Amino acid sequence: MRYADAGVDQDRKDRAIEDAQALIASTFTAGVIPNPGGFAGLFALKRMRDPVLVACTDGVGTKVKLATQLGRHDTVGIDLVAMSVNDLIVQGAEPLFFLDYIALGKTDPGRVRSILEGVVAGCREAGCALLGGETAEMPGVYAEGDYDLAGFAVGAVERDGVVDGSRVGPGDALVGVASTGVHSNGYSLVRRIFGDDAALDGRPPELGGRSLGEALLEPTRIYARAVRALLERFRPNEELKALAHVTGGGIPGNLPRVLPRGVAARLDSRAWPRPAVFDLLARAGAVDEDEMRRVFNLGLGLIAVVPNRRAPEAVQVLEGAGFPAWVVGAVGEGAGEVEIA
Repeated sequence: MRYADAGVDQDRKDRAIEDAQALIASTFTAGVIPNPGGFAGLFALKRMRDPVLVACTDGVGTKVKLATQLGRHDTVGIDLVAMSVNDLIVQGAEPLFFLDYIALGKTDPGRVRSILEGVVAGCREAGCALLGGETAEMPGVYAEGDYDLAGFAVGAVERDGVVDGSRVGPGDALVGVASTGVHSNGYSLVRRIFGDDAALDGRPPELGGRSLGEALLEPTRIYARAVRALLERFRPNEELKALAHVTGGGIPGNLPRVLPRGVAARLDSRAWPRPAVFDLLARAGAVDEDEMRRVFNLGLGLIAVVPNRRAPEAVQVLEGAGFPAWVVGAVGEGAGEVEIA
């Protein structure tokens, strides 16, 4: 017997990777050390006084099932980069490199290339190199048309530049930065609500001509340039006191992670525009508001905590970098709770 008889076509997988080499190389930054044929990627850490490495990993979740259902795979790679990089940058770190892992039932070279095109686009937006990865063909674990993605990001920050939330206090302002929609969380619920092709093909007037499927596949916004712009103007911890990536768990599940003891956050939901896709989800699934807030970002993908007097400046900096932003609330005394009025 041959390996191909067990469902693994090594030649097809090798062709898929070889075809993408030029695409991958387009992300290389000055830190990448060429290592043709190596078993691992090499990266030279730029000179820093007291560097701290920052690392994280994440996936795209069941959004890949929606991509498969719609037959479009060029955006989930952006989601993959975003979910790790956005966790990394809120510590004040600069993204250095990214690794991807694609597991599938059967290698489809066109599909693999589409996924990698998204990963490459995400890495370019984040300013990091796609340093390596793995494509694993696993028949019997995944059905022929199924796949899953995992991503791993590494960055660096000066030790005294780590944004840790320790100086957040009553009177500070909360500045919210717009999401692009649902991002990559809550898709098991999304698919339960809008699971059939007819619903995904529909074009509700609230979406401005886009189909529901197109709106739900909108990739996660990458906030690397936004954080970079803030750090060029605001000193970490003294002025940029905290950053929260609003991911799984929504605002109530993520903002408390950067609040020290003795404080609470209060937000005004009227302070930012809520993307129409969330109201469509709430209505179609009869999802109550508390559940919507626990699952989805509801229009804010990043929240920065700054001194109240600097909040208008923070909004200006973010919008100048291309990220819509609003003052959405304030920090007060409390026990870490998040209230959204």
